[in-house]
Amino acid sequence: MTSDPHHPVSHTHPAGSVFRGLIRLARLKQWTKGIFVLIGPIFAVASGKLGDVPRTELGLEVALAFFAFCLAASGCYVFNDLADIERDRMHPRKKNRPLASGQVPVGAAKVFGVCLLIGSLLCTLALPGAAKWWVIGLVGAYITNVMAYSGGLKHIVIVDVLSLSTGFVLRVLGGCAAVDVAPSTWLLNATLFLSMFLAFGKRLGERRLMGSDESAIAARDVQISYTDQLLRMMVVVTGVATLLTYTGYVQSREEDLTMYFTHRPIGLDGHGFGFNLLWVSVLPATLALLRTITLLMRGTYDDPTELALRDQMVRVSGLLFVLVTGIVLWIGGNF
Repeated sequence: MTSDPHHPVSHTHPAGSVFRGLIRLARLKQWTKGIFVLIGPIFAVASGKLGDVPRTELGLEVALAFFAFCLAASGCYVFNDLADIERDRMHPRKKNRPLASGQVPVGAAKVFGVCLLIGSLLCTLALPGAAKWWVIGLVGAYITNVMAYSGGLKHIVIVDVLSLSTGFVLRVLGGCAAVDVAPSTWLLNATLFLSMFLAFGKRLGERRLMGSDESAIAARDVQISYTDQLLRMMVVVTGVATLLTYTGYVQSREEDLTMYFTHRPIGLDGHGFGFNLLWVSVLPATLALLRTITLLMRGTYDDPTELALRDQMVRVSGLLFVLVTGIVLWIGGNF
């Protein structure tokens, strides 16, 4: 039996299949984006700003903020998929999503989405002290932003990408609010441009995957305002901006992360030879970003997040970046 992509699928699925569909609907793989919640606390600990806070208490606060944003994201994904059922059925990959394929009934998806958002609220309420109110406000801003995106911002050229990128910045702010530290402006800038790079890359990848402007527009309205040339330019510009702002952050940490290997007064500052160890992390970051640009231009992947999980070079570069950064920050907190 063939199905009409313009009408709901009427297949009946067993309870186990519906349960698996709900898990898929929550997009647990996208929880990897919750790592942005951890960035502020990790750098704060390395800087010694949270030296007096018990590590168990700190870990609990960060975990609650992490799960609050992850559950909020999953809830928003459910309602976004509810709004996009018809369009998803016209997409070569998205047509297999639980709602578009009919695996999960619409009613069950609505209840599931509400439960996820309630779970997010409970996580924020469990935070101690005044931090909870800041995190509640930021999670609320995140949900409002995503709902506004689903409700219309996703159809406005450039604004759609800024809206998505704001969600990542709110994650960083939420993690910082949970442990009561102020984020670096350089770090916020790097987060903004990196998330814009990922969003523009996804739109470029979609155009490559769909094969024609008409198909891309059918899958995403805003594609009518984008062109391959414009998106290629945006990917390169935001990629370069990401590297520049991250290297700016590295430079801002020069005073506390520079290790001196000689102590003879041969330098102008009297310390001798040494350099900012965090600079080493720029190398894998540059490799990962340029490799991502290369694969997006080729049309090998239509989603940078999927690319990061599947491409061997990007995975290795990402792991090296995390490893080098972690070691350097740990060393920096001990010398």
